[in-house]
Amino acid sequence: MHIEQDLKLGFKDVLFRPKRSTLKSRSEVSLEREFSFKHSGRKWSGVPVIAANMDTVGTFEMAEALASHDVLTAVHKHYTVDQWREFTSRVDKRLLKHVIVSTGTSDQDFEKTQAILAQEPELQFICIDVANGYSEHFASFVQKMRQHCPNHTIIAGNVVTGEMVEQLILSGADIVKVGIGPGSVCTTRVKTGVGYPQLSAIIECADAAHGLGGQIVGDGGCTCPGDVAKAFGGGADFVMLGGMLAAHSESGGERFEKDGREYMRFYGMSSATAMKQYAGGVAKYRASEGKTVELAFRGPVENTLQDILGGVRSTCTYVGAARLKELTKRTTFIQVREQENNVYGKE
Repeated sequence: MHIEQDLKLGFKDVLFRPKRSTLKSRSEVSLEREFSFKHSGRKWSGVPVIAANMDTVGTFEMAEALASHDVLTAVHKHYTVDQWREFTSRVDKRLLKHVIVSTGTSDQDFEKTQAILAQEPELQFICIDVANGYSEHFASFVQKMRQHCPNHTIIAGNVVTGEMVEQLILSGADIVKVGIGPGSVCTTRVKTGVGYPQLSAIIECADAAHGLGGQIVGDGGCTCPGDVAKAFGGGADFVMLGGMLAAHSESGGERFEKDGREYMRFYGMSSATAMKQYAGGVAKYRASEGKTVELAFRGPVENTLQDILGGVRSTCTYVGAARLKELTKRTTFIQVREQENNVYGKE
């Protein structure tokens, strides 16, 4: 048994320290970034925000809406090959550079992913997604996918420590997904006692990835635009959002009326709801590690996205970063015990 004594931080534990700036307006800030990926050799440019690969978020409809803003969507893995074929045949091919194909690590998942990629050469991203990225099998699967898809950009996760980030990059991942337990409908930390405060995980994992020429995605824990900015400030190259993009017109999930208001169901992909839908229920050897909640329907995702991106632009003006790429270099976090004045409650 070993105890690490140094403090680990979540988004609620810090604020940005403002700095002198020459920027006159948020409109002067560019959120677009360009990346060259280590293994695939591909280049990509756009706004590095990703809609999470949850069936209540990462839908084809969400991908179309977000692509118009140069934002990525990790499409959930439960669409069929035929559904993918229909989607890719009807949309503008330029949109597909902002679409990520998600997969698990079973033989069936592998074969399905190959079938999807074979029918549409414009799809360049693969997200290999498991809750626990620390297994030897997972690293081996990443190697297998890299061997079969040498020119695709591979995202793999989830992990929260530098040594595993390094292993996954050396196994063939271009981008590593970082986060265990911070999601709004994730109960892993409660059920297992396992996790890592998300901001510290991002800071440490970004350092490890960048040392090898890779990138990371900060996945989970963002509750407001300020958290998204903190993830970027901590070194995340991409930030993945679930709950913040749920319950919109383009989101998946049941929409219903209660007490005269519209709601949508949002649930974790390890929840009993998801496992009942896709696996016939929770297997006897495991427990549900997600919850199901009802969120007020929020309408089109356009307004929410503008709020998120506007908040990040504003952060950049406070610290003097003209481009998103400069934000981490301009970031000084101050540790706090208070985030906001809630005397009148939240909005």
